Amino acid sequence: MKCKDIVAHLEQLSPKQYACDWDNVGLLVGRKEKEVKKIMIALDASKEVVEAAVTEQVDMLVTHHPMIFSSLKQINEDDFIAEKVLTLAENGICYYAMHTNFDAVGGMAELATGERFLSLEETSPIEECEENGVGMGRYGKLPKPMTAEQVCEYVKEKFQISFVMLYQSEESRNRVYERIAVMPGSGKSDKKLVVKNGYDLFLTGDFGHHDGLDAVDMGLTVIDATHYGLEHIFIAYISNYLQKLCVDVQIVEKDSGCPMRVV
Repeated sequence: MKCKDIVAHLEQLSPKQYACDWDNVGLLVGRKEKEVKKIMIALDASKEVVEAAVTEQVDMLVTHHPMIFSSLKQINEDDFIAEKVLTLAENGICYYAMHTNFDAVGGMAELATGERFLSLEETSPIEECEENGVGMGRYGKLPKPMTAEQVCEYVKEKFQISFVMLYQSEESRNRVYERIAVMPGSGKSDKKLVVKNGYDLFLTGDFGHHDGLDAVDMGLTVIDATHYGLEHIFIAYISNYLQKLCVDVQIVEKDSGCPMRVV
């Protein structure tokens, strides 16, 4: 199967036009006519992943987060990103990224809040792209009323992760929540919108100290499960999706684990 045919399958699932303006999605390295017999799926095109792609002699690498965001003026070993591009090109490996288009359609939030993971009910997008329910993140009703700490345990169990970070005022510690806002990836820019829409529990994948303090001052409880924690589900999902459509292509998964740990 040619690279362009696999790209067509990926873009049927998550069309490129749904990506944010600042994002960089699509075929970032390689030739469309390349014959692909083996694909690796990963969350990030880290050095470890790129080296594994070379070692396992894959023809194509597909990740969620793009390796290239800003412009590259030179492709050589002096820049660590350019060196990875060079390595992929030298080894004839096509590289495709599907980021915010997958977040909006197809899609990360839909997967994270669906039956397999959070099992939310009455869901709707946080950032709506179209009136038909397409958009980033999800508002929804929890399977049962829970405290924030109980939700933390639920998230760790469902996403098979060892830790989350909880930003919450002491006075809200025993509060029971029935509804939650979920934004896999970074949710910092959505905290005001979440509060405006009447939600006071927010699960996201990248928040940080100062935004956490601001959220608590706004009356918002935030669970930061890390980018990896909420988005590693991309790997198995895309692997299964492509296996059904590319029967003559070998699909391998590369899960490098969370780059953060509590010590």
